Amino acid sequence: MTTTTTRNLCLMLVMMLFTVLMGCCCSAKIYKVGDSEGWTAKDDAYSDWAKLKEFHVGDSLIFKYDRKYNDVTQVSGALEYNFCDCSSPKAVYKTGHDVVTLTEPGSYYFISSNPTQCLSGQRLNILVVHDPSHPVPPPPPRKIFPFGKTYNVGDSKEWRVPEESDFYNKWSEEKQFHVGDNLLSTTTTKSTTS
Repeated sequence: MTTTTTRNLCLMLVMMLFTVLMGCCCSAKIYKVGDSEGWTAKDDAYSDWAKLKEFHVGDSLIFKYDRKYNDVTQVSGALEYNFCDCSSPKAVYKTGHDVVTLTEPGSYYFISSNPTQCLSGQRLNILVVHDPSHPVPPPPPRKIFPFGKTYNVGDSKEWRVPEESDFYNKWSEEKQFHVGDNLLSTTTTKSTTS
């Protein structure tokens, strides 16, 4: 073999190896929600659309719609999703061509903030799984308290109707409560004899 042929074969082998490795390492997918019809009100079409796909961390969703009439509102949970409640959204997208990258495993809920559109089916619920080829990092260590602390509410002034309206607010601001702590409320009854 000539030097040029050997060099070309090596180059082709390196390119094939690079292509295979890139396919393994960079497998994030991009999904256009609703495919050719985009993000619009369709009776349960999005649940059928999502059932045919497996979403992984790193994948992206593209929402394409007419921004004059629609938006994409990401809500926190199934309750907000089922009742088309967008009063406390996680995120709102309004460009008409929004890309949402799925950054962590779990359920994602998207609705239209237009209640009529949402109730007509313009909502999407997907489950995102972690790609097994990319290990999940361990959670950060938590401070563990071996036992709780007991606080006497109001300290020496006990539990009573305070003279100052913000007495208990001031009292609690000076404390740092933790899971496992106990709040003890004691009262002293005074008897009066006539």
